[in-house]
Amino acid sequence: MKKIILLPILVILNTIVIAQKQTFDLTTFTPPTGWKKEITPSAVQYSKQELKTGNYCVLIVMKSIPGTADAKENFTAAWESIVKEMVAVSGSPTLQPSATENGWVTQSGFANFTDEGRTGIALLATSTGYDKMVNIVTLTNTDTYQNEMNSFFESIDIRKPTSQTTTVVKKTSNDLGQDNQQRKNGFTFTTTNFDDSWTSVEKADWVETTKGNVKVLLHYPKAGTVFPADPDVLTNAAWNILVAPRYSNIKNYKTSYISEYERPYLGFGNLIDNATGKEVFVLLFRKGIYGWFEIITPDKNSFIQTFKFDPYTIKWDSESSLMDPLVNMSTYNRFAVGPSDIKGSWTSDSKGMLQYYSVFTGAYAGMNINQSSQTFVFDAGNTYNWKIIAVNGMVGNMKFGQATGKGTFKVLNNWQIYFSEMEGKPKTFNTYFSCIKGGRILWMIDAKYPGSGIYTGYGKQK
Repeated sequence: MKKIILLPILVILNTIVIAQKQTFDLTTFTPPTGWKKEITPSAVQYSKQELKTGNYCVLIVMKSIPGTADAKENFTAAWESIVKEMVAVSGSPTLQPSATENGWVTQSGFANFTDEGRTGIALLATSTGYDKMVNIVTLTNTDTYQNEMNSFFESIDIRKPTSQTTTVVKKTSNDLGQDNQQRKNGFTFTTTNFDDSWTSVEKADWVETTKGNVKVLLHYPKAGTVFPADPDVLTNAAWNILVAPRYSNIKNYKTSYISEYERPYLGFGNLIDNATGKEVFVLLFRKGIYGWFEIITPDKNSFIQTFKFDPYTIKWDSESSLMDPLVNMSTYNRFAVGPSDIKGSWTSDSKGMLQYYSVFTGAYAGMNINQSSQTFVFDAGNTYNWKIIAVNGMVGNMKFGQATGKGTFKVLNNWQIYFSEMEGKPKTFNTYFSCIKGGRILWMIDAKYPGSGIYTGYGKQK
């Protein structure tokens, strides 16, 4: 990032940075001091606003998502699906020369936008590499914060992903595992072979992922394992429900955590596996939305060799990026889609509301509501009907919209679905299944405009 000039109004300064480095996904940076921080699973945002003048600046670092090898193509897709969804830009972006650093090719550009009668500038920097892209968005209506912006961009470093998991699939029979029965559920694919040598198999209570002598159980949600509590209380409760019944003779047990927004929880120790009679090292892990993962290795050294850290050294202030190899295990709950698997009705619903209060008087200033419902009905003869309904706006001035589509669909390579017509044109979606207790979730995202990289999940109506 250091070689990229993102705005003509910015002058690169030699700045001494004293703020603490932060890491989000693959991106390490020094955030502006005193700015408001907001974080979600897909992005971290820093913002500053002056109430008297209305001046503001917003910096958004987004989670890496799959991308093509073409930096300009990724930039264009991100501009269409991210920037233009945030603000009303006037015209096409002015592109800056691309730059290459640490295997990442960064394409940046900017355009003016209008917000409540004032002109601002939207900037996008899209870094392409290792089959991924990282997007960083800036929105500002002033040059007041140019020093902070310069320092922020000068501090950015994007690391190489720890693993890449292009998926290769083969069909397998429904063998019964000794420790947990593989499910006979009628889906075409119950095993996924990843090209980094991990293999995932759908089981009754978890997805079992193995590589060599390392086994990871991606547990399905279970009552009593997630509730508000101190780290040791929550970890012990989950351990007693998910782990303890299958082991005995526990030794060197310890719990730990790292203090951050999405706090990681860890419990680990040596145990005897009741099924084999052998001693193993087991670590139970959870962070954010990903659920509990149980990692089983022959010993602690095997764990360290695979996941690159010693659990016994983790403290509340340890570097959160140490958890990345464990978080990445969530990507292995992924199974291909067969044409017969999706017959029926699949729905996705979302809603949210935001209440406003005056910063001067504290008086209530209204409520904004956003709600949508989307349905796919897959019928015989590879036909489908699609409908989306959305309601949004301030209470008392709500706006309603809907769109429909119908035609024929085709499952491509078991990881994409082609639709002949949606909103007046054909579309292709990247797709996969994830497993839950008693069913599956169908995940889809527009293959051409992946935007934030967050798939939409659909549940099957019974």
